Amino acid sequence: MTIKEAKEQIKYAVTAYLTKDELGRYMIPPHKQRPVFLMGPPGIGKTAIMEQISAELGIGLLSYSMTHHTRQSALGLPLIKQATYQGKEYDVSEYTMSEIIASVYEMMEVSGVENGILFLDEINCVSETLTPVMLQFLQYKVFGKHEVPAGWIVVTAGNPPEYNHAVREFDIATWDRLKRIDVEPDFEAWKEFAYLSGMHNAIMTYLEIKKGNFYKVETTVDGKSFVTARGWDDLSQMIRLYEKHQIPVDEKLIGQYLQNKQIAQDFSIYYDLYLKYKSDYQIQEILEGKASSAIKERARRAKFDERYALLGLLLDALMNDMRTAMELEDMLAELLQRLKTEKNNMLTEESSLRSLEKLHHAAKDEYQKGVNSKSLSNEKQTQLIRIMDILRKDAALIQKTTDQDYFAVIRRDFQKRVDKFHELVQKVSDYTTNVFHFGDEVFPNGQELTILVTELTVNPYSGRFISEYRVEEYFVHDKALLFHQRQFDILTEIKNLDIDD
Repeated sequence: MTIKEAKEQIKYAVTAYLTKDELGRYMIPPHKQRPVFLMGPPGIGKTAIMEQISAELGIGLLSYSMTHHTRQSALGLPLIKQATYQGKEYDVSEYTMSEIIASVYEMMEVSGVENGILFLDEINCVSETLTPVMLQFLQYKVFGKHEVPAGWIVVTAGNPPEYNHAVREFDIATWDRLKRIDVEPDFEAWKEFAYLSGMHNAIMTYLEIKKGNFYKVETTVDGKSFVTARGWDDLSQMIRLYEKHQIPVDEKLIGQYLQNKQIAQDFSIYYDLYLKYKSDYQIQEILEGKASSAIKERARRAKFDERYALLGLLLDALMNDMRTAMELEDMLAELLQRLKTEKNNMLTEESSLRSLEKLHHAAKDEYQKGVNSKSLSNEKQTQLIRIMDILRKDAALIQKTTDQDYFAVIRRDFQKRVDKFHELVQKVSDYTTNVFHFGDEVFPNGQELTILVTELTVNPYSGRFISEYRVEEYFVHDKALLFHQRQFDILTEIKNLDIDD
């Protein structure tokens, strides 16, 4: 199955395992909850989906790579204790608590989370001395005498033998106690995760043209040659930082992440062309509906690869703005709900400041616990940081105002932010309309418009933006191109944010 399907299966399993009956007992007792075993090639995104699942379910996540562990760290250190049997004293061996089990309890103490996922990667590549310990763990979820706490679901992962010669085959008794999920690389399934993580558009457009270069592992005379999903993700982050600091992105950098010489060279050439198109086509002019006749003529005459790169540049600009708008909308909605809880308490300057401090403390506590337990997505972390910043600024406004209606001060500041948000929405809607007009003029009846509609639909942020704020040009082209209408009736309750409701 694809990595997206695997994520769904694991999420469903965790949800089922955490279900309790009316007496508070787990419907499936912890000792009967089969650990999940995720089998797939390296760098496919196994760890990434675990982070997404924990954030979406709001539970903890503790990850270990088992190749870094010894028998002692997994099982615990031996110690001698006294025991009496039939009136005689004996020295018997015991073990201290496993480092892994102890870390679960420590996370529970620090973060306050009761439920979580214990994710053990590369579990079928452990050392020979650790193998019996791991087999016992997979069958009974114990290291020595110490069990995984109830409410913590065990998910493991490993590589098929063809990718790692250190793989140790499990026996039937072990396999029969696991939920095995086999995953294969799939570019289309990966795209959704790539959009959510903000993958650099040069990578997205390159892989659309050359999907076969998304994931490749080969054995050559010089050893292993490979390109993985993890490699593209890490390269994307580094390219953005290089661009931010105006450091040249060259084949030397690319080859550090794409460890296949031919693909690294190919992408390096494409990236240089991508930058050239970005400069030549004056993307901002197209967004604003001011594209020159020369730019339009060049686009008409361009070969498909160049046209696709141009579409990628336009989509990148639109999608980044749409993502910003949707994240801002979510932040304002969350801030709105928090402010409403303290509205009736803001009668004096002192009580208003106390209420804002209370809200700030709650957001800070949620942030710290979420970071400690890894149960908050990056987007949620950013949202909380922004809310805390606004609450600090609101407190400063309260201290400076001469208005005796302290909540009115906060209301006005909030409304200014909502107004700026609607200005952004209008700007992005206009940009989207202008891009479709440009496409109609330059690529009449071409597949480029199909690509434009498709990518705006696939990206979760742009799909949501278009559905909430109905950019008519999109729906006209969507219908004209015979696309099935998507489920776009979501998350509209805060279009007209009103802090007084």
